Amino acid sequence: MRPPYIPGVTPRPPDGAFDAVKASVHPGMDAGALAASAALAEGLRLYRDGYFWECHEVLEAVWMAARDGSPEKAAVQGVIQLANAALKARMGRPRAVRRLCGMAEALLAQAGGPGALPLGLPGAALAADLARLRRDSAE
Repeated sequence: MRPPYIPGVTPRPPDGAFDAVKASVHPGMDAGALAASAALAEGLRLYRDGYFWECHEVLEAVWMAARDGSPEKAAVQGVIQLANAALKARMGRPRAVRRLCGMAEALLAQAGGPGALPLGLPGAALAADLARLRRDSAE
């Protein structure tokens, strides 16, 4: 498998590389269908495996499909911001990490908090990642 994309460091995935999995979601899907989608599963796998830019690319389709104002939309956006924070940490940008962690934390809280995230999202693991990123980026 190719290395994760890090802007300015590694090659970017080809255009359309994630189109097939992103096609598993579409606007108007209910929360159960989003939770069972290939895009959500693949986005979370990419996150767990350290492919943070790729995670964002895939989960953005889930976020766009989620109902506006819903806890699902906030939760997915929170994971996207957490992936962005992890990518910025890898790029050596601690101020960006802290800013993105704040955004992620607010969105995950809006979605129900670590113990009650929708879509089967791993709240405890995400909270631990958030705490680690904050600690590692402290001034």
